[in-house]
Amino acid sequence: MSVATPENPNPSAREPDIPGGGHDSPWGIRDFRYLWIGRVLAVLAIQTQSSALLWQVYEIARRDHPIEQASLYLGLVGLVQFLPLLAFTLPAGEMADRRDRKLTVIISVIIEGLCAVGFLAMAIHGSPPLWGLLAVAALFGACRAFLAPASQAFLPMVVGRRALPPAIAAQSIAFQTGAIAGPALGGVIVGISVPLAYAVALSMFIAAAAAIAMIRTSGKPEVIPGGPSRFAAVQEGLAYVWKTKMVLGAISLDLIVVLLAGVALLTPIFARDILHVGPEGFGMLRASFGVGALTVAVWLSRFPIRRRGGWWMFGAVAVFGLCTLTFGLSQWFWLSVMVLFLGGAADMISVNIRQTLIQLATPDHMRGRVSSVSMLFIGASNELGEAYSGVAVRFLGPVGAAVFGGFGALASTGIWAKLFPDLRKADKLT
Repeated sequence: MSVATPENPNPSAREPDIPGGGHDSPWGIRDFRYLWIGRVLAVLAIQTQSSALLWQVYEIARRDHPIEQASLYLGLVGLVQFLPLLAFTLPAGEMADRRDRKLTVIISVIIEGLCAVGFLAMAIHGSPPLWGLLAVAALFGACRAFLAPASQAFLPMVVGRRALPPAIAAQSIAFQTGAIAGPALGGVIVGISVPLAYAVALSMFIAAAAAIAMIRTSGKPEVIPGGPSRFAAVQEGLAYVWKTKMVLGAISLDLIVVLLAGVALLTPIFARDILHVGPEGFGMLRASFGVGALTVAVWLSRFPIRRRGGWWMFGAVAVFGLCTLTFGLSQWFWLSVMVLFLGGAADMISVNIRQTLIQLATPDHMRGRVSSVSMLFIGASNELGEAYSGVAVRFLGPVGAAVFGGFGALASTGIWAKLFPDLRKADKLT
């Protein structure tokens, strides 16, 4: 089915292809290329920094605690980043619909760079307090609350509607390029020096901000005169997501599956104490998921899925859950690498279809708010999922937590297919 809605029966009539100059490919648009480079650098910095932080926190916690208790500290890293997301994401989405989106992105990236400065200063100290690392991680989570809705809403302004589906796939390539190289680079550099990893992340944050600043496209959204108050605008965005069941089903499925089956927090535990492969193996485990996602993202940027979107999305989510289950049971490093690769590939199919549906179904004047709701669900699934994983490891052990998450993802796929038949039957992604 098409993504037209009662509130927006003919989306293309509302938003002509002026921003992208009529291009069918986003790569022909100068500003998109700068946006793409900025995203690669920012994600690369985030992933490098995240790898260093997770390894540093786990090493500090393991000095005084067994695996199960040390995993709770890893869970705290996710929790302290989720709480600011919970508090600020919806207001940030409303702000993205009335303030300059490009400026918001630049400022957010700069503040993320300042967080890297804080991590670097504490790492140089040699034995930083855990509360200090968690405090800076919380500030970083607040930055992400403002960055995500502004950047997602800015993309259609740069490329226009005609180039939007391949632009989403290309942005996924940017994300996965950073997601692959970041953990691998972080794992290698952490083996040399934790402060060096934070310093490299800082340099990439600076370069990302510079690339985005070179974009000429205005980031100022069209503000409807006499629009609702800020509080009413947030309510309007929530109501739109609730009424548009295809959007609600897509983002809520991502929430529950990644909440249960995300394995990012488990990788340092498996690398150090189950597979015994050290920081280099940890980097490979973190990177293999991104390699699979990048491979599929490159394919989708050239050959996007245009039919049977719902079938592809639910099938991909089921494969993701099966890969998580296998990862939990694996005792062999290369099998773990392989199933994480396949899980990343399946996840990319799901992400690409979900983002295409959400962007095409949402009018421009509401994209910031709808993106903020989507980001809140994604933030909950990632950061809150890490907190959940820490608790699950405490009671089930690392293997039990992964196995339980895999079964949970498979069950959720069937339940959501029943609850959201329109999403399951979605056909054309145009």
